[in-house]
Amino acid sequence: MTAFARRSLHVALCTLLAAVFVACGKQEPAAAVAPGASAAPARVLVVGTDAAYAPFESQNEKGEIVGFDIDIVKAVAQKAGLEVKFVNTPWEGIFNALKQGDRDLLVSSITITDERRQTMDFTAPYFDAHQLIAVRTDSKVTRFDDLKTLKVGVQTGTTGDEAISKLQGKTSANIKRFEGTPLALSELETGGIDAVVADNGVVVNYVKNNGGNKFRTVNDAAFTPEQYGIAVKKGNAELLDKLNKGLAAIKADGSYDRIHAQYLGAPAPAASAPAPAAAASK
Repeated sequence: MTAFARRSLHVALCTLLAAVFVACGKQEPAAAVAPGASAAPARVLVVGTDAAYAPFESQNEKGEIVGFDIDIVKAVAQKAGLEVKFVNTPWEGIFNALKQGDRDLLVSSITITDERRQTMDFTAPYFDAHQLIAVRTDSKVTRFDDLKTLKVGVQTGTTGDEAISKLQGKTSANIKRFEGTPLALSELETGGIDAVVADNGVVVNYVKNNGGNKFRTVNDAAFTPEQYGIAVKKGNAELLDKLNKGLAAIKADGSYDRIHAQYLGAPAPAASAPAPAAAASK
């Protein structure tokens, strides 16, 4: 083989090897996303709620979770561009479910308190509440102090529980604790207890729909005002910001007032700032 031929063969081999190395080093281009298609479906946020607190959250005859709180969160989520699903979650474990990440947010007539702020974050308030006393129509109770020696029903771990525990003593045998306020009110109806202390909204709703002429309510100025908020895991600033913007939007466009009127009648002035914190509440 001549020198020229050997040189030509060497050049050809080098060119071939270079082409092979370049081909091996190439990366396949990323698959293109079709126009208008989302790269991945949005994650559905799981909302925990104790659905035994009508008219705020309860289950209808079909087992669907309904109520004021539910419609508020649905409206907020729509404004914020979020997808949500509601999961019935017992009150006793609801905060731990949020902490462990089993729930993304909570709406369950949850009062904003300084104690709770240590372990979770809250949106701006969406409802003003206060405690209310329910008694039978023949009761002589006219104020909270009249309950000092009476048998009183409360939902465990709520503001009503805290209030009556301060009045009678936490271990008082006259305090009857129930899993839900409707159960306490049912016990009042049958005469097993003398009174129930609970959030005004749920008491008024129960008396209106179940009590007939059997009950009356007693208000007391000594009860601390409360405000409900939507709770998210501590430090989840991104979700909190979206929820707050959605909440502001439904208050601005009249959606909040329409939902309030549907479940609770014409709304009082909109909640705007957290009230003095109670030690515990629903």
